[in-house]
Amino acid sequence: MSQYFELDGETLWNPSNGAARLFLAQVRVYEEEVGVPSGFGPMENDECQVDPAALAPFADALIALHDRTRHAVVDALSEGFVATVLVLAERAGIEVRRPVVADGGLEGLRDVQVPLSDAEDRAVRLRERTGLLGRRMPR
Repeated sequence: MSQYFELDGETLWNPSNGAARLFLAQVRVYEEEVGVPSGFGPMENDECQVDPAALAPFADALIALHDRTRHAVVDALSEGFVATVLVLAERAGIEVRRPVVADGGLEGLRDVQVPLSDAEDRAVRLRERTGLLGRRMPR
């Protein structure tokens, strides 16, 4: 069995029940963490409606959170989720904005671990993960 993430009659993603359940549970955790609604509605009759007007600021907030974190465990826990949301945002026609880092990326960091991981390496890894997931997430 599977579930559908829908936007105006278009299927953005058709995952298994388990993947959909885990994803939506993480959505609710990250909505609280970033303080922004996600745009993912409840799963009803095997369908979850996606609101692109809400998804855009949620995806932006996730990227901002990801960019402010330099911790191996937090990265491991969050990278796949963030990449999944980025794939769905792209499929919804949303261009996710990257935050502007004026001071070399050190101000505003949270959840850091020494030595700090390189911001560019992390960005490349997230782009690669997003590309891989985009090819593996059925519609």
